[in-house]
Amino acid sequence: MTQALRVLTEEQKKQFDADGYLIVKGLFTDTDVTEIVDTFDKMSNETIPGYFEPNLEADGTDPLQRYPRVMHPHRFNETAMKYMLHNPVLEVLADLYGEEAYAAQSMFYYKPPGSRGQALHQDNFYLMVEPGNCIAAWTAIDAAYEDNGGLLVVPKTNTHEISCPDKADAKESFTTHYVKPPKDGVVMPVNMDKGDVLFFNGNLIHGSYRNKTKDQFRRAFICHYANSSATKISQHYNPLYRADGSKIELEGNPDGGPCGVEVGAAFYH
Repeated sequence: MTQALRVLTEEQKKQFDADGYLIVKGLFTDTDVTEIVDTFDKMSNETIPGYFEPNLEADGTDPLQRYPRVMHPHRFNETAMKYMLHNPVLEVLADLYGEEAYAAQSMFYYKPPGSRGQALHQDNFYLMVEPGNCIAAWTAIDAAYEDNGGLLVVPKTNTHEISCPDKADAKESFTTHYVKPPKDGVVMPVNMDKGDVLFFNGNLIHGSYRNKTKDQFRRAFICHYANSSATKISQHYNPLYRADGSKIELEGNPDGGPCGVEVGAAFYH
């Protein structure tokens, strides 16, 4: 029997199932966003080995040297943990999954002016959630659109098999993997307002272009989740967290994805 939806409409659920993604507006209030901004502004001047290692003396040639992404901030920061387990997000995920969601990962992207984008890729190549799939909750901390490097999605590739990545163009992408869209795939920009959340399936092909602006950051708080019926996940993502903050360990999937390409401990995706 299908579980009744709690917060989404039937139309929203159908869109996610058909297209592989869904924007839910205003899940984070201005107060929420301000707290996240204040936390990561402070963090941007720190070095946290293994999680955030900026070059504080960078010359600006590569803006991401000074402002790399923060990996797994929930493992050392209470605000990141709080918003990874943000109840409005978990309620949407429960509707999308039809069951409870477990939180697996948090990230914060500063994406300063001039910084490279991220080549098209599929998240479950890295998380390797089985059975089921990961879902990303990509929260716009600044308005996100084409010029400042907002998200790109290839609708309906949620039914596309996980593909072996090609090598990305290092001049345009700060990550090394690139997944070519299918011949009939359309790469579509997703415009978002501050506080909106884009949810997308782990097979959906997505990425972003360079931030072409001179003075606008495109900050984002991004978390990944697994369905509670999953039994395996890439070993780098353990432990996962329930809504009440309690930990749960799934069986660790070894590195490699479907092609035997070692992903390594840096969680690149």
